[in-house]
Amino acid sequence: MNLYDCKILLVDDEKALRDMVSGFLRRAGFHNVTVAADCMEAEELFALKEPHLVLLDVMLPDGNGFSLLKKLRQMSEVPVIFLSARDEDESRLRGLGLGADDYITKPFLPEELILRVTAVLKRVYRVKSMQEMEKIVLGRCTVDLGSGVVHWNADLQKEKGSADLQDEEADEKHRAENSAIDKSPDGMVHDGSDRRRAAHDTEDSAVENNRETTLTAKEYAILQKLAQERGRIVTIDALCDAVWQEENYGYENTLVVHIRRLREKIEEDPSRPKYLLTVRGLGYRLV
Repeated sequence: MNLYDCKILLVDDEKALRDMVSGFLRRAGFHNVTVAADCMEAEELFALKEPHLVLLDVMLPDGNGFSLLKKLRQMSEVPVIFLSARDEDESRLRGLGLGADDYITKPFLPEELILRVTAVLKRVYRVKSMQEMEKIVLGRCTVDLGSGVVHWNADLQKEKGSADLQDEEADEKHRAENSAIDKSPDGMVHDGSDRRRAAHDTEDSAVENNRETTLTAKEYAILQKLAQERGRIVTIDALCDAVWQEENYGYENTLVVHIRRLREKIEEDPSRPKYLLTVRGLGYRLV
């Protein structure tokens, strides 16, 4: 399991704080965040969602976090972190004594929250963060996440039997949404065999001419977000938020440019991508 696949339940009666904390978590890559406003809702969502971690306020409208933790402990040993404005030693000791894994007093820095959440999840579930993943493999392309360097294996022999060709043809309709139609100089559209020959030439050229390239900071941020959600659709807004944080308004066209340049580095044929796919009207997906 990936660190960012972990499900988090946030329990707090203040809507503004729920929105703020859930926003921090999602920007950090945690996409499975569920919120509850009181003990009753928290118990229902806990049974339904089976979270990997609970962020729990002490003061709740229909009880308190200490009593709720006792009930949760009857069902599960799920890790719990208290978020509370009560910073008295007695409250901290009581929470930790009941089995909480950590106790954070409000106000707190977003970075501190993410670090503590990450530390608990890694300790309990032995999961890895994106930074600890060594590489992303995309066919003959390997991205070293430690250095941001893209390596191409030009010596790996490509084998395409008839079954592969059939699979490729079956995927043609889907991939067509991510590519432009090839035309000859006189404007005529060529058949699929011409496109496949052109693609083959482009693939060989990409491997020979791009044995090693380096991602820019923006390209790395985009790939990191897509890798965190690998196999799932990442919306345009989510990608802009991951790359430009709070100042992400109006960057949609700029994102398209960065996606195109990223494809030129990680795809054998950028005009017919196999890994970084466009999901029309929604966003992008790394397969």
